[in-house]
Amino acid sequence: MNSKLIEDGKYSYVEAGEGQPIIVLHGLMGALSNFDGVFNYFSENGYKVIIPVLPIYKLPLLKTNVKNLSKFLKDFMAYKKIDKAILVGNSLGGHIALYFTKLNPNSVAGIVLAGSSGLYENSMGDTYPKRGNYEYIKAKTQEVFYDPAIVTKEVVDEIFASVNDRIKVIKTLAIAKSAIRHNMAKDLPSMHTPACIIWGKNDSVTPPEVAVDFQKLLPDADLYWIDKCGHAPMMEHPDEFNKILENWLKERNL
Repeated sequence: MNSKLIEDGKYSYVEAGEGQPIIVLHGLMGALSNFDGVFNYFSENGYKVIIPVLPIYKLPLLKTNVKNLSKFLKDFMAYKKIDKAILVGNSLGGHIALYFTKLNPNSVAGIVLAGSSGLYENSMGDTYPKRGNYEYIKAKTQEVFYDPAIVTKEVVDEIFASVNDRIKVIKTLAIAKSAIRHNMAKDLPSMHTPACIIWGKNDSVTPPEVAVDFQKLLPDADLYWIDKCGHAPMMEHPDEFNKILENWLKERNL
């Protein structure tokens, strides 16, 4: 990533480039670096790319949910004086983008979903009883990707630390329950914002049928597949992901 973390009061984020704003929303266990490819490419090709650190573990427990993360996004856009942005979200980030768009359709030029929650997802499930087992966490993390080599020691270390932090585990479970509670199936048909769905054909967390359902339910959605790819296509196939997204943005004049 070609930019240092900016810390200003309650906001921490990276930002680069000039032009139409793209706000990237990371997942529950996702680091900002997961979007290195998107950040570097689009910030050098006519867009202002911003990735805020979502306050997943900083919100009070009763406010640790999709609704309040959506409110955080609204406040962040006001703080950055952004009236309208393209939202790019992976996993939980996609769900936040959808919920925000439902409430603030005039603030979203386009929405990009990759392995998004909001309809249905598998989780680490029984990970937590075995949270002290490093190799188990490593294996479960590798299952998220088609190519396990994507999972570096740094990635495993970060997730291992999170699942061994009691407060983070409680808040992770709160978010997971919130995601189920805020199922978007009934809302999507009335959301007419242009949507680009980029999905890994081998996603085991949000399986391919989830992407198909998103396309069916969203009135103005295009679906693109990336082969030999799991839950985070922007990490496993950054060049292909960027090419698909760039072409879609051009087609939609965004």
